Amino acid sequence: MSILEVQNLQKHYKTVVALEDVSFRVEQGCCFGLLGPNGAGKTTTMEIIENIIEPSGGSILYRGGPRDDSFRQQVGIQFQHTSLLNFLTVKETLRCYRQLYRNPEEIDWLVKRCNLKPILEQRNNQLSGGQRQRLMLALALVNRPELIFLDEPSTGLDPQSRRYLWDIVDEIKADGKTIIMTTHSMEEAQYLCDTIAIMDGGKIIAEGSPAALIAAHCSTNTIKLPRTVVESALDGLGLDYHVDNSAIFIRTANVDSVLTRLLGAGVDLSEMSVQSPNLEDVFLILTGKQLRD
Repeated sequence: MSILEVQNLQKHYKTVVALEDVSFRVEQGCCFGLLGPNGAGKTTTMEIIENIIEPSGGSILYRGGPRDDSFRQQVGIQFQHTSLLNFLTVKETLRCYRQLYRNPEEIDWLVKRCNLKPILEQRNNQLSGGQRQRLMLALALVNRPELIFLDEPSTGLDPQSRRYLWDIVDEIKADGKTIIMTTHSMEEAQYLCDTIAIMDGGKIIAEGSPAALIAAHCSTNTIKLPRTVVESALDGLGLDYHVDNSAIFIRTANVDSVLTRLLGAGVDLSEMSVQSPNLEDVFLILTGKQLRD
């Protein structure tokens, strides 16, 4: 069942078209990812759904109907950049935010869910990046939301903090909550998201599960061989390969068939490795490799 439906969303700024006919559905209890290069329209889409800015056209349905005044009481938002009062402790910040809602979550639950107990008495300006992100996630959960927006949740975090945050997000999903997130980390999107929409130029250019997107747009694997392999041994095998200074790369959708041919040609495979396609490969194929400012 869809908890949110976006229909033909448009946003125009004078001569600039930021969004053009953006449509998608978000199913209850899933993690939906919006991906795209800078300027693709991700942030604009999120801010319209969050009811922060008005669209130029289109509609948004929440639980089958238009959003009403209660919508903001039913969603939680973790912004990428949020100012906190430096002189407040983590516990005081939680208490302050709880006062903004009619039916706030218990502090003990928030502390346990986001592992805040070790830092409850620390002031906000003393928090590390990972600690701050856990607090921001707790603040997004303070009103018991059914729908949660995460904007670049792990930006700037070290690997340990990032993985810990992902575990918390997984637990939130297990509670039956629905998550809509943006991220520039393809690894994060592939790990967390059930469904992904890739945007570019204000439009959705691909949508599906990570596995479905990879299968549809980047089904080939890459076999990597060391440069010690003589290129002439590959001639006549009908392989799609290229060579750089460090290795030989063979692209194929049928690894077993290529390995059989290489073994038949007497190629040493002791230092071979196989690289499977991932979401980043799909992203670059669809949006290109040119830098976006």
